[in-house]
Amino acid sequence: MYETNYHRADSLADAASKIGEEGKYLSGGQTLLPTMKQRLAAPSDLIDLSKINGLSGIEVNGKSVKIGAMTTHAEVANHSGLRDACHAISEMGGWIGDPHVRHRGTIGGSIANNDPAADYPSAMLALNATIHTDQREIAADDFFTGMFDTALKEGEIVTAVSFTAPEKCGYEKFRNPASRYAMAGVFVAHHGDAVRVGVTGASSGGVYRPADMEEALSDNFSADALDGCSVDEGDMLSDIHGSAEYRAHLVKVMAKRAVAAAH
Repeated sequence: MYETNYHRADSLADAASKIGEEGKYLSGGQTLLPTMKQRLAAPSDLIDLSKINGLSGIEVNGKSVKIGAMTTHAEVANHSGLRDACHAISEMGGWIGDPHVRHRGTIGGSIANNDPAADYPSAMLALNATIHTDQREIAADDFFTGMFDTALKEGEIVTAVSFTAPEKCGYEKFRNPASRYAMAGVFVAHHGDAVRVGVTGASSGGVYRPADMEEALSDNFSADALDGCSVDEGDMLSDIHGSAEYRAHLVKVMAKRAVAAAH
């Protein structure tokens, strides 16, 4: 690792004042620290957000859900109120990485990093979530702008996510056997008059919403409704773990399983 300066911020204002031009915010560190160890990143300063009050915790009031950005995957997985309101996102938290990752990694860090194989971005799109920052609120549809890219401005900090729990929801992913990252993951959410679908791990453009699947499921919320849908291989990732054709197939299979899980 290159030389860096470590700061433990005690407020959002304190964190913002320390970020500078080449600094990075540190939440769970499950992506940033390994990247630094591989010398693929060399921030001048690390600003630790873990001790800032009010950035962690889960609030469930009826169907209204708010999750603090510093809430860990393990907390998402084990919160009984969240599981009752939106079981699929709790199950998602329990499927991320291994116990060490789940007790350090955070939902805000995952969303801000927007890894193309991360789980939470698909949930944010399907749940029509709002991403809260220290400066504004951003609709999930506007937040994820491409692979490892978001609408966040320089120095902007994700503070929470919020959404209205759907009537039904389900998430299924085909996991890379080594990393447990999604080679294809699909989150479906039935919102009463419409269905939203988020796909992660498969597309070369990052997380996305497949319009044809949403239309088919809005008309008939069943796995069979997806039979007539197609996934364009040309939009899919292709690497040593799976070809574009394979990932296109996985997207449809995971979508059907997610609908079955929602029921």
